Formats: sequence, C-alpha cells, structure tokens
Amino acid sequence: IMNMALPPTINLAGELLIMTSMFNWSPMTIILTGIGTLLTATYSLYMFLMTQRGKLPTHMTQITPTHTREHLLMTLHILPMALLLMKPELTMGPMA
Repeated sequence: IMNMALPPTINLAGELLIMTSMFNWSPMTIILTGIGTLLTATYSLYMFLMTQRGKLPTHMTQITPTHTREHLLMTLHILPMALLLMKPELTMGPMA
C-alpha cells in the first residue's frame, strides 16, 4: 500500500515535491508530467478492471484462517508506516 501515491502516504508527498520542482525548473514539464500521470492512471484502471471482474475462482473464495505469524508481519509493516505518517518531518526534513 505504501508503494501507491495515496493521500496520506510519503510517496504522494514525494511525487508532489518532484512535480513542483519540475514545474519551477521548466514550464514544459507540465505537459510531460500530465501525459505521464494520465497514462499511469489509465493503465492502473485498465489492470484493475481486467483482474477484478468476473466470477472469483474457488481457491480465492475459500479463505484459510490466519495465524499469529501473519498478524505479526502485518503489524511490523503497518506500525512503521503509521508512525511515519504521523511525523512526516522524519522523511521529508523541515518544511519551512
């Protein structure tokens, strides 16, 4: 989930900072960034529709019970993400 540029994530902040600096560097990059963003969104939507439509196979509808190890792994991945979201200065530096 942290790899996607969703609103509370660090990737969104990084992409916005990169786009802002590119626009300040050269106004022509607005066109290139816009086309790249449009193509990426179109491809992501296409892939989502192609993989998520239709009837689910039986191996996906029968979910096995989770185990403590899986809970620990999820916690160890989500906890640092949540802590970084609460204090973005740790990764972005002072935003004066």
